[in-house]
Amino acid sequence: MSKHGRPRNGGGSVYPRNDSSIWWMRYRNEEGRIRFESTGKRNREDAEKVLRQRLVARDEGTLPILVAGTNLSFSEWADWFLENRSKPPFRSEKTHLENLSAMKFLRPRFGDIRMEDITSELIESYLTKRLNTGRRVYTKFGLQHRGRLKPATVHKEFRILRRVLNVAVKKRRLRANPCDGVEFPVRVAGTTRKPHYMTSSEQERIEFFAPAYLKNVIVIMVETGLRPYKELLPLRKEHLDLENRLVHLPVSKTESGIADMPLTERAHEAFESQMKESNGSEYLFPSTRKNSTRPYLTTVRKAWARTLKRAGLRHFSMYELRHTFATRLSAGGVADHFVTQMLRQGDAAVFKRYSQAKLNMMREALTKLDRKANERAETFATGPVN
Repeated sequence: MSKHGRPRNGGGSVYPRNDSSIWWMRYRNEEGRIRFESTGKRNREDAEKVLRQRLVARDEGTLPILVAGTNLSFSEWADWFLENRSKPPFRSEKTHLENLSAMKFLRPRFGDIRMEDITSELIESYLTKRLNTGRRVYTKFGLQHRGRLKPATVHKEFRILRRVLNVAVKKRRLRANPCDGVEFPVRVAGTTRKPHYMTSSEQERIEFFAPAYLKNVIVIMVETGLRPYKELLPLRKEHLDLENRLVHLPVSKTESGIADMPLTERAHEAFESQMKESNGSEYLFPSTRKNSTRPYLTTVRKAWARTLKRAGLRHFSMYELRHTFATRLSAGGVADHFVTQMLRQGDAAVFKRYSQAKLNMMREALTKLDRKANERAETFATGPVN
């Protein structure tokens, strides 16, 4: 009999092998050659589903891509992901570093495994083991183990693994993401620290002890919700339109973050003040260090920590001023979905079609900022409370 075998229909078939509990499949490729391949499934119904996917891919002309993914190891795919989907401009530099850190733990477990062989059971086993792993801390006395890893740390690795496999699905290197069938073993919501929402009295005290430029940063953040390190500090003066009370954000963490943001009266005053503070520089927050790699401030963490200490307040992240901005909008009666738009977080593809209407709506929403929101006892809501 020839290598092509006896002429038959192109439906293919599945069959069990005596030496394995896994079902195999037999089908013809685009060239008419017979292929024998493991389905990776232990029952006939699932095996037939895999066969149908192969036949559909063959008819659509994408079978070579799908077959190539079958012999692809996780480590090989991780290398491609880190090089092509992890670095800027796809993701921020900070996100890339987090991906690299997570791969240090994901590779030893999944590195040599074929992408097709990664199952939800393997992932759940990995998560359970990581949750029972001791936390490693490097000190001047050497490596020390202090308690167990926080669930939030393990959950971050899980989210990165899900993202890596999601891209593989989109690129037709994987039929489905096995993470979809995984339920994280522990509750994560209660393990993370609750954000601090700055009150009006706390803001006044912090502004009193803050240097001039930091005071302007604080006011701008709580009045506009700008991200401090990705949007606010790198701003050039040319991005400001004080006459029309607008600031243009040319760079952001997400695509929907690139937009024009209207200014409140207080934000307008803070920008004017910073324009005077940064006289002689094209940047609003120029760097004062001679050996700085960038011409603008890249961090204000030390100044922020010193200011909180002088004000007699416990430390909280400056990024939480964005939470304060959102809380004050909600307390002022702005609908939740529009608060999300003001924070520029979601998919704004449709909303940006009405850019002029968006600006007017944002201006109206900013007039509803409730700066006393955290000092009232009543429950906040986006609509009337009965």
